Amino acid sequence: MASGNIRLFDVRKSPNYCSRISLVVFVAFSLFAIWIFLPSSSTFPVENPNLLYQENDSLGHRVNNGSLGNTQIQSQDVPDDDKRTVKKGSEDAGEQTKVDSAKTLETDLEEKISEESTPGKTSSEKTSDKSDMTSEFDNETEDGQMNNQHKSNESREKPNMGMSNTDGGQKDGEQTLADEESDLDEKFNSSKGKDSDIDDGAEKLNTDNSLDDVQQDNKKVNQNSERVQQDQDNNSEQPAANNNLGIQERTQESNNQSENLAQTTASDGTWSTQVVESQNEKLSQQDSKEQNDYTWKVCNTTAGPDYIPCLDNVHAVRRLPSTMHFEHRERHCPEDAPTCLVPLPAGYRKPIQWPKSRDKIWFHNVPHTELAVVKGHQNWVKVTGEYLTFPGGGTQFIEGALHYIDMIQNANPAIAWGKRSRVILDVGCGVASFGGYLFERDVLTMSFAPKDVHEAQVQFALERGIPAILGVMGTKRLPFPGGVFDVIHCARCRVPWHIEGGKLLLELNRVLRPGGYFLWSATPIYRRDQEDIGIWKEMSKLTMAMCWDLVMIKKDKLNKVAIAMYRKPTSNECYEKRPQNEPPLCDNFDDPNSAWNVTLQACMHKVPVDMSKRGSNWPEKWPVRLEKPPYWLNELGVYGKPGQEDFTADYEHWKDIVSQTYMNGIGVSWSSIRNIMDMRAVYGGFAAALKDLKVWVMNVIPIESPDTLPIIYERGLFGMHHDWCESFNTYPRSYDLLHADNLFSSLKKRCNLMPVFAEVDRILRPEGILIVRDNAATIAEIESIAKSLQWDVRFTDSKDNEGLLSVQKTFWRPLDVETITSAIA
Repeated sequence: MASGNIRLFDVRKSPNYCSRISLVVFVAFSLFAIWIFLPSSSTFPVENPNLLYQENDSLGHRVNNGSLGNTQIQSQDVPDDDKRTVKKGSEDAGEQTKVDSAKTLETDLEEKISEESTPGKTSSEKTSDKSDMTSEFDNETEDGQMNNQHKSNESREKPNMGMSNTDGGQKDGEQTLADEESDLDEKFNSSKGKDSDIDDGAEKLNTDNSLDDVQQDNKKVNQNSERVQQDQDNNSEQPAANNNLGIQERTQESNNQSENLAQTTASDGTWSTQVVESQNEKLSQQDSKEQNDYTWKVCNTTAGPDYIPCLDNVHAVRRLPSTMHFEHRERHCPEDAPTCLVPLPAGYRKPIQWPKSRDKIWFHNVPHTELAVVKGHQNWVKVTGEYLTFPGGGTQFIEGALHYIDMIQNANPAIAWGKRSRVILDVGCGVASFGGYLFERDVLTMSFAPKDVHEAQVQFALERGIPAILGVMGTKRLPFPGGVFDVIHCARCRVPWHIEGGKLLLELNRVLRPGGYFLWSATPIYRRDQEDIGIWKEMSKLTMAMCWDLVMIKKDKLNKVAIAMYRKPTSNECYEKRPQNEPPLCDNFDDPNSAWNVTLQACMHKVPVDMSKRGSNWPEKWPVRLEKPPYWLNELGVYGKPGQEDFTADYEHWKDIVSQTYMNGIGVSWSSIRNIMDMRAVYGGFAAALKDLKVWVMNVIPIESPDTLPIIYERGLFGMHHDWCESFNTYPRSYDLLHADNLFSSLKKRCNLMPVFAEVDRILRPEGILIVRDNAATIAEIESIAKSLQWDVRFTDSKDNEGLLSVQKTFWRPLDVETITSAIA
C-alpha cells in the first residue's frame, strides 16, 4: 500500500544530511533564479507548439488568437508576420542551454520525489505524475496573474495533442500523448545517475504532505481527462478566419490539409479518423460563424420577382413633373441601394440550354401571358403547355427572321453580315428574334426596349439566350460611345424620330459609325394612309438635312413589308455645303463618347477625318478585328505600355487564363453557360478569349474606369457604361456567369459591398457562377458574403496577394421579408 510504504520509511539520516539538503536546495533555486532573470529573447524552432509549451512554459506564453481560430506561441521578440517558425540566433543558444540545465535539475528533483513517494506505481502512472508535477512546479514560479492562464491552457492542450488543427492558419503537426510521455521518460532516465546526493535529499523531503500533493495531482489529471470532449468543442468554437488573413496562406494550408487527409485515408482505409471528423466539424462551424456576420431578407415590392431597383422606383416616378418624353421609363434609383434579395418565381427551374432556348423557354421562369395574348397572332410568342414558344417571326417578318435577314443582304451586299457588319443595335427589339437569328450570320446584336406595356419582352429575350437590355430613348443619351455600331435596325418601332428637331434620330447618328447603315422597317415606308405619309415626308426632310444617303427602299413581297436603308456620311463635306445649319453641329467641346447620364442634344458631331483618329476608317473585317489592335490606338495603354502593345499583351494574358484555368479547374460547366457579363472589361480580352464558345458577353466599363469601351466595339464586341453602385438595367436572373476582375476592391472606395452583392445576386441565375479576381483581402470578404448567401465555393486560389474565387449561386432565399416602400405602387 502506498500509505504503508510511507510509514515504513527509515527516518534515520546521516549527520551531514541537513547540510547536504540545504546545498541541493540552494543550488537548485539559485539556478532557477538565474533562469528567471535571463532575457527572454531567445528564439527557437517551433516543431510542436503543444509539447513546446509544456517544456518551455516560462519562455513564452500561449495566446488564443480569436480571429485565426488557433493557438500560437508568442515570446517578446517573435515577429508577427511569421506565426509558424522562429529562427534561433547563435547568441541565444547559450542562454537556452542555461535554461535547459536549470530545468533538468528541477525536473530531476521533482521526479525523484514522486518516484520514492510512490514506489508501487506503474510506469505510465509515474509518467503522468511526473508530467503533472513538472507542470505544477513551473506554474508556481510564474506570477499570480499568468498562473491560472497557463493551467487552463495546459488542461486544454493535453487532450488535443493527437488532433490536427484545421481552422485558418493552424498548424498541422500531430503530437500524441504517448510521444510526450516517451520524451519525458527519456529525460527522467538520463537524469537518474547525475547526482546521488539528490536521491538522499529526496527521501527527507518526502513527508506525509507529499502524498496529499500527489493525490491532488492525480485528481487533476483525471479531471483533465474527463474534460477532453468539452475542450475539443470549445476549441472548435473559436471565431472564424479574419478577413485580413491572406488568401495565399489559407489556400496553402487548405492544400496541406488535403494532402494530409489523403495520406490518412490511404493508411487507415475506409475508417474515419478523429482528424477528419474534427476538421469537418471545425470548418462547418467556421462557415456558420462567417455567415452570421450578414443578415439577408427577401424584397417585398410590387414588381415581385421582376424587381429592378432603378426602374421600379414608384415613389420617384410619382413626383415627375412630366412623362411626355418617357421620363417614367428612365432610371430613377432609390437613395439607398437595396440590400434585400429578389424572390424567385414559383416553379422556377434551370433555363433550357442554347440553342434550344431560342425557340422555347420554361413558362414558370417568365410567367407572363399578356404578350402572348396581344402579339400571338404576329408570331411573337405563344403558350404551349409548360413552355413559351417563339415561332421566329415578328410583326415585320411573319415568315421568319432569317428570311428577313437574308433579304437585307441580298438587296444590299455591302451590308456583308458577319464580315463588314458585325455589331448591331436593334431599337425596340420586341422579343429580340432579329438578334437571335443574326447569330447564325456571325453577327452580335445589342437589343433594347423599355419596360413598358409589352411586358417582359426583354426578359423573354434574355431567357432565350439573346443579348438585350432595358432602355428607352427619352431625355438621356444611350449608354454607348459615339460612332461604334456598324448597323442600327428598327423594325416597326414606334419612335417619333422626326419630332423636336429630330433629337432622337440625332442620338442614333451619334452612336452610328461613319459609313454605317440605318435600317428602318416601318409602316410609313409602305403604307399610304394620311398619318404614315406625313411621317415619311418629315423623315425624308430630316435625313436629308443630316446628310444621310437613302441607299434604297426594298419591298419584301413575302412578308408584305418594306425597308429603307440609310447610310451615314464618311466626311464633313455635306455638312459644310448645307444651306442651313439645321440640325446644328455640336460644339467642339462636346464629347460624343460621353454617355453616362448625359442629357440629349439636338446636334450632330463632325465626322473624324484625321487618319490617326477613330472613325476615319472602317475597322478590319471580322474576325481579324477581334485580335488586331485598332489603328488609332496610339496613346499610353491602361496597364502602362504603349497602346497597341498593351492591347496585345492583355489579349494574350486572357487567352492563357481562359485556356489554362477557367476551362478546366474552377468548377464551371461551360456547356450550361450562355449569357455572360464582364463587370470590368477594360479591353474586352476576357470576351475575346471566349470567341470559340457558344456564348455572348456583355462588356461593362464602370464609370470610374478608363473609357476603353470604343476599343471593345472596334474589335467586334459590345458593351456599355455603368455605375455599379446602382442597379443594372436588366431583369433579375439574366446571366449565367458574372466575371469581376479587380472590381470590388475599387468599388469599396465608393459604396458599400452589401448592396453591390445584392445586385450581383439579383442579376445572376440560380446555379450561375461568379468569378472574382482581386486582392487577397477583398477575395476573403467576397467569399464570406457568398457563404452567407449559402452559395457554394467551387474554387479558390492565390499567389502574390492576388486571389481567384469561383462561387455558385444556389436556390436559397431567406425567410425574413423587407418592404421597399419606394417600390410599392
